[in-house]
Amino acid sequence: MVASQIHLVRHGEVLNPHDVLYGRIPGYGLSERGRLMAAAAAADLVARERPVSSLYASPLQRAQESAQPISEALGLPIVTEDRIIEPTNWFEGTNMKKALALPKNWWALRNPRVPSWGEPYTQVFERMMTAIQDAWATADSGDVVLVSHQLPIVMVQRGLAGEHLYHDPRKRRCELSSITTLERRGDRFVEVGYATPAQALSAGAKDVGAV
Repeated sequence: MVASQIHLVRHGEVLNPHDVLYGRIPGYGLSERGRLMAAAAAADLVARERPVSSLYASPLQRAQESAQPISEALGLPIVTEDRIIEPTNWFEGTNMKKALALPKNWWALRNPRVPSWGEPYTQVFERMMTAIQDAWATADSGDVVLVSHQLPIVMVQRGLAGEHLYHDPRKRRCELSSITTLERRGDRFVEVGYATPAQALSAGAKDVGAV
C-alpha cells in the first residue's frame, strides 16, 4: 500500500528574544503564539476529515513541539525523521543583521546559487524527496504528515514545480505552520494544495531562525 497525500507542515513561531539565527542549535522551542499556530495546523488537518496513517517530524525541538498537537488530535505517535531537519548554516548562532556587517562573514555569501553559506540546495531537495518517497511507499493507506522547516519545504515546492532551487529567501512561500500538500501522479509527486491555517496569528510573529 502507499499514501494518498503527503502534508508538509512547517513549525510554528519559535521563542527567540534575541533574533538569533538558530538553525540546528538545540533548545529553541515554540513561543506561546507558536503553540497556538501548531494547534491551528492540527485543527486544519482534522477538519479535512482525511485518514492519516503516520506522522513524522524533524528532530529539532520546534518541529517536535509542532507535531505534538497533530499527534494528540489524530492519535498517532511522532516518528523522528532526521532527513527533514533544518539545513546547516554558516550564520547559525548569530544575529543575521549584525553578522552581515562584519567583513569576516562576507566570504560566506560568495555564491548564493549553492548556497555558499550552508548545505547545498540540491542536497536539501534530495534528502527531503527521499524521506517523502519512503514515507509514501511505507504507509499502509491514507495520508502522511511530515513536520519540517521552511527551507526544506521550499526546496520541495520549487523542485517539484521545475523552478531553480536558488532563490531570494525573502520571497519564500512557506509561512509559519503552513501546510503544503503533495500527491503522487504517475512516477512523480506534485503539489496540490497550500494552506495557511495560522495566518490570523501571524501579525507581529518573529520568523528569523534560518536562511
